[in-house]
Amino acid sequence: MADIAQAQEQITQGALDAIFNDPERLEMNYPVPVCQCVQIKTLASNQENAPERYRLVLSDVFNFVQCMLATQANHVVHDGKLKRGSIVRLKQFQANCVKGKRILIILDIEVIEGLGEFDKIGEPVALTVREEGNIKPSNSTITGAGFYGKPSSNNTEPLKQESSAPPRKVPTSSSSHTNIYPIEGLSPYAHKWTIKARVTKKSDIRTWQKQNSEGKLFSVNLLDDSGEIKATGFNDQCDQLYEIFQEGSVYYVSSPCKVQLAKKQYSTLSNDYELVFDKDTAVEKAEDQESAPQIRYSFSTIADVQNVEKDSVIDVIGVLKDVSECTQITSKTTQKSFDKRELSIVDDSCYMIRITIWGKTAITFDASPESVVALKGCKVGDYGGRSLSLLASGSLCVDPDIAEAHKLKGWYDSQGRRENFATHTSLVAAGSEGGRRSDLKTISQIRDENLGMSESGDYFSLKATIIYIKQDNPSYPACRTEGCNKKINDMGDGSWRCEKCDVSHPCPEYRYILSLNVTDHTGLLWLNCFDDVGRIIMGMDANKLMELKENDPPASEKLFEMANCKVYTFKVRAKMDTYQDQQRVRYQIISATAINYVQEANKLSEVIKLYRIE
Repeated sequence: MADIAQAQEQITQGALDAIFNDPERLEMNYPVPVCQCVQIKTLASNQENAPERYRLVLSDVFNFVQCMLATQANHVVHDGKLKRGSIVRLKQFQANCVKGKRILIILDIEVIEGLGEFDKIGEPVALTVREEGNIKPSNSTITGAGFYGKPSSNNTEPLKQESSAPPRKVPTSSSSHTNIYPIEGLSPYAHKWTIKARVTKKSDIRTWQKQNSEGKLFSVNLLDDSGEIKATGFNDQCDQLYEIFQEGSVYYVSSPCKVQLAKKQYSTLSNDYELVFDKDTAVEKAEDQESAPQIRYSFSTIADVQNVEKDSVIDVIGVLKDVSECTQITSKTTQKSFDKRELSIVDDSCYMIRITIWGKTAITFDASPESVVALKGCKVGDYGGRSLSLLASGSLCVDPDIAEAHKLKGWYDSQGRRENFATHTSLVAAGSEGGRRSDLKTISQIRDENLGMSESGDYFSLKATIIYIKQDNPSYPACRTEGCNKKINDMGDGSWRCEKCDVSHPCPEYRYILSLNVTDHTGLLWLNCFDDVGRIIMGMDANKLMELKENDPPASEKLFEMANCKVYTFKVRAKMDTYQDQQRVRYQIISATAINYVQEANKLSEVIKLYRIE
């Protein structure tokens, strides 16, 4: 076992600065950097069955940086080799930018076990990274000595760092594929790479038309052992590559290929990046079709869909109970026609759910009832109860060869065929909005629990008394076209115009937009509400109220006074909002119900009984 002086001698001091700020110096002076691991942390995952992820902090005595261990390198942790204080060789890595922060992605790492573990060596400080424009980016992933025409050493004993190395050898043809790059390591800073991945989803060709341009595109989802990424081809690349890619097949994809931030509104994948095919992107079908993983699911049971946020995207698997005919609907806004088909599936949670599939998937669907279907990328809806809709970026597989499908088929054959299945009732009728639990809260609990601070917002019920309603601007002039409700403009000639619908109306349809102050025994809170709730609170529609304000102001003021001091049970959504560059929590009333005093008295009676001493 070496002492701390020997360990410090092996560390390539200054290597981290070279990695991020001077790749040319890195290649010359630090072909295989050696650092100390001063921290290991397991990262929490919000997906079931996702591989474990580890964040490291590495030090070269002078500096330290945050690092992410690629899943392909997790074995050094699982085998107990990598520990806090270990000395390690970085055999393959990529300087990266994740969510605006510089981070080192470790693709291949070797623990020098002969040196042992030590407390932090030296007094390293956080690495200062120069502005992007001042950095000369390296042309590819740095892979240690193996990239310099020498085999990487497998010897676990300490080695002196070499001061120089021969020029880097680059593969001369795409067929060599000697340096396969993991998908999770791709970033805008990676320039020369080849990935080997399976196509898990291939879209139809879609066209677009704008004022000055038109075109077409398609996309594929690519999966390897480290992760999944979306890749899109436009126009010429669409023509060249669409027929090459086939769902389920494995391909080599090699740069040049643009790596850009993912447009999350068009993808269900968790990757922060996506690919755009270039005219010179090389795509080659792999001879080995077995090495890349099959499609990766994270299934939710049908019963659990009740507790999932509305508009969330999930994966489900179930036995097909019913299939409707394929029908067409026409969009009110674009007048385009869409093909759709309704499926009903069940699972061993003894629930059934309706799923809508679209387009080519709906037209070609021909699975028989009692088949097992797995769906990846379903959007949760709540129209007349919980339902699902398969997104364009999602996929459907009939009778997949996976353990979950075999288990479900066995359950259905043995007992599921005879079960009576429950369905998700309308959440409005059930007293919950949007599939979220709306627990009864006091105003002090709302503030103490910081409701509304989460990214998706929070839902709760509140029993409170209205003490004040703002009377200025209680409504807005809305478009009279059914389903529009956008604000319209007074043209000054007796007409009102809606820019969205491109139509004029002789008069608007006024709709409530109220701001009210409520109280309970713990505090005060400002709430906002729209037309449906406003009608309940004011006892009339907004058109009549605005007529009163215009023709009989005292009567309208009296109406506001009468609306005060009334008690309601409000269902409220709390969500962070930005107003005049200031962030605040906005409390939006979803529904308001007048207090039923008989029911309230019975509830109190039951609570009192709980405290009865026998």
